[in-house]
Amino acid sequence: QVHLVESEGGLVQSGGSLRLSCAASERTFTNYNMGWFRQTPVKEREFVAGISWSSMYRYYADSVKGRFTISRDNAKNTMYLQMNSLKPEDTAVYYCAADPGGDYSEPNYTYWGQGTQVTVSS
Repeated sequence: QVHLVESEGGLVQSGGSLRLSCAASERTFTNYNMGWFRQTPVKEREFVAGISWSSMYRYYADSVKGRFTISRDNAKNTMYLQMNSLKPEDTAVYYCAADPGGDYSEPNYTYWGQGTQVTVSS
């Protein structure tokens, strides 16, 4: 069992930056591929970014490519999402997840964090 805890999100102005972190409770964190998703009240949970256990492979949704960067520090059992050039449409609850089982972009991960609110004002 892996327990994931996201850092607190926040309110950011359009064009600003924010870094989210996701801390895992177990050292087996290093065995898992990981991902970030986001969800709004009017949209289904959507893929944001994914990273392999070794950081060798990284994947991004087209909507965030070039603005967001996913990374991880296995020594700290922590994954990050650096978000730059934020837009109002990035406003959502962001979730980290572990163990996709297959396609990183599908929300079929085994473990999920509780989510953290990110609000981008225009």
